[in-house]
Amino acid sequence: EVQLVESGGGLVQAGGSLRLSCAASGFTFDDYAIGWFRQVPGKEREGVSCMRSSDGSTYYADSVKGRFTISSDNANNTVYLQMNSLKPEDTAVYYCAARFTSTIYSSPSQYNYWGQGTQVTVSS
Repeated sequence: EVQLVESGGGLVQAGGSLRLSCAASGFTFDDYAIGWFRQVPGKEREGVSCMRSSDGSTYYADSVKGRFTISSDNANNTVYLQMNSLKPEDTAVYYCAARFTSTIYSSPSQYNYWGQGTQVTVSS
C-alpha cells in the first residue's frame, strides 16, 4: 500500500524558511515521480515542485524558482521541500503526491497517490 505522510508545516514570518518532509512507503522511489502541490481555499490545487530521483529531473513553478528546493533521501524514502524567502502568498496547505511514471508531471491531475497535507502559513 502506497502511503505518503507530510510534516514540517507551520507558521513563519515573511522572509523565513521551512522544510517540508514527505515520508513515503509501499513503493520503490526510483520508479515514481514525487511532487509537492499546494492549495488555498477557493482555488485549484497547483504544482509547486516535482522530481524523479532516478534521473534527477525536477520541475519548479515560476513562483517558487530560486526560493524552493526539492530533494530526496532515497535510503529513507523521504522527499523534502526546502522553502526559503517565504512570502504571504505561499500560505497554503501543501500536499505530497506520487505517480508511477518515467517522467515528471506538474499537474496534480496526473498524480494518483496523495498525502493528507500540511498547513504552511506565512505572516506579513
